[in-house]
Amino acid sequence: MNKSIFKIRLKKGDTVVVLAGKYKGKTGKVVATHPTLNKVTVEGINIVKKHMKPNKEYPQGGIIELTKPIWVSKVAIQEPTTKKPSKIGYKLTKDGEKVRIFKTTGKEIK
Repeated sequence: MNKSIFKIRLKKGDTVVVLAGKYKGKTGKVVATHPTLNKVTVEGINIVKKHMKPNKEYPQGGIIELTKPIWVSKVAIQEPTTKKPSKIGYKLTKDGEKVRIFKTTGKEIK
């Protein structure tokens, strides 16, 4: 199977809005990106319960809550001034540096 790497424009620490599914409208910070899966893990989004047998990490075992990755197409970066979701574009600065911008306002992403 061909393992392609997807171009994920989101970065760790970005605040995103969920656009579709069970968590639609919720916001959270990106904890991790998974370019080979085309998914991102968002804090407090897509939480699942997993039954664990006792092991070294969980000596008690039982039911634990895990945050699973969500498709990158289901989330969009949140524009801080309008609090609305936006796509990400790229622009070159005068120095020739490539920066991320919000497509809705054209402002630079810090």
